[in-house]
Amino acid sequence: MVEHRQLQRAALLDAARALLAEGGMEALTFPALAGRTGLARSSVYEYFKSRGAVVEQLCEVDFPLWAAEIEAGMGACASALGRLEAYVRGQLALAGDPRHRAIVALSAVELDEAARRRIRAAHADLVALVVDALGELGHPEPRLAASLLQGVVEAAVRCSVDRPAAEHAAIAETAVALALHGLADSTRS
Repeated sequence: MVEHRQLQRAALLDAARALLAEGGMEALTFPALAGRTGLARSSVYEYFKSRGAVVEQLCEVDFPLWAAEIEAGMGACASALGRLEAYVRGQLALAGDPRHRAIVALSAVELDEAARRRIRAAHADLVALVVDALGELGHPEPRLAASLLQGVVEAAVRCSVDRPAAEHAAIAETAVALALHGLADSTRS
């Protein structure tokens, strides 16, 4: 029985990922989840109370995978500047990947305070990945700088929404230049 419920939950999460990838938050409905999984709509409510709960669960599953990908990309770089660039580029690439729409969709979902705390903690773990690189570069407040850098990444993600892929590349280049050179030199990369 427990294994069956776990399989059903996994199927619902897979269906939610597909719906988000295909049509964003508007496509993520309980009737659509039921249709994709062959469950009755009322059965979907046995697993999740709301769309927010679905997105929250997706983030709990997918956020560690996202962070592991970012960390692997950073680990492949020999220099602190390279790790900084990998951090920015990696997140922007993942945000543009339809498989990760749940994490990107967080801003569009109403979550309770407990869910917000869990997601903030996962986010803090992600931001912590770049603190050492900033310290190596001699930043006097690497934790603060890492939080501000994450704000740049999130702004770049928002700017990329509903824009053609060619513009995504320009947005990524600008975000990387800003991260590596600051505002005064953001035209150089």
